Amino acid sequence: MTDQTVQLRGITKAFIDGGVCHNVLDKLELLLAQGDTIALTGASGSGKSTLLNVIAGFERPDAGSLSLLGVNTSPWNDSHWSHFRRVSLGVVFQQFNLLTPLNVEDNIAFPLRLNGLDWSPWCDHLLDRLGLRPLLERHVEALSGGQQQRVAIARALAHKPRLLLADEPTGNLDQLASIEVMRLLCELAAEQDTSIIMVTHSMECAEFMQRRWHLDNGQIHE
Repeated sequence: MTDQTVQLRGITKAFIDGGVCHNVLDKLELLLAQGDTIALTGASGSGKSTLLNVIAGFERPDAGSLSLLGVNTSPWNDSHWSHFRRVSLGVVFQQFNLLTPLNVEDNIAFPLRLNGLDWSPWCDHLLDRLGLRPLLERHVEALSGGQQQRVAIARALAHKPRLLLADEPTGNLDQLASIEVMRLLCELAAEQDTSIIMVTHSMECAEFMQRRWHLDNGQIHE
């Protein structure tokens, strides 16, 4: 089992705006070891979400190579990417993106069912640590923002992913809820040696991560 979760070599991604080509990622190099937690900061429009999308395979780079869990993804087709996202990746979104027709339990169990897995003691542990057990039968649209974000974290971690990508995961929460969510997220990820890359504008949230990367002019500065 490799101890490198993510490796990017010479990754370039450009967009055309008004006939002008903008390199949001410019021959970018980075290495994320297993268990590392990274806060990714940068100005709006600097390419932070684009970088997450490239790592998750939602967008393909124009040049360069991306390795995940020690495997070069260049030859991967949609089926390979789907398998990686289903088995090895967890994602936490700013807007939660929960399945509103379902209750809390079914939202958390959703990635398990995709992988043919049963509810496990780890899932019960997530419920207890995140304070979700009393809410299992509640439909997610009836929950507060902080409760919904806790459900999103439990769903992202239920299948024990090797990598967690989080895009402004506390952006819709007040300061007190943000700090509590970050503390729980980091503790739970550490229990499974899950690597985290988290986009954030909050310096308080960034302090929970082991390292900080700043994206500027298409390059990562640590």
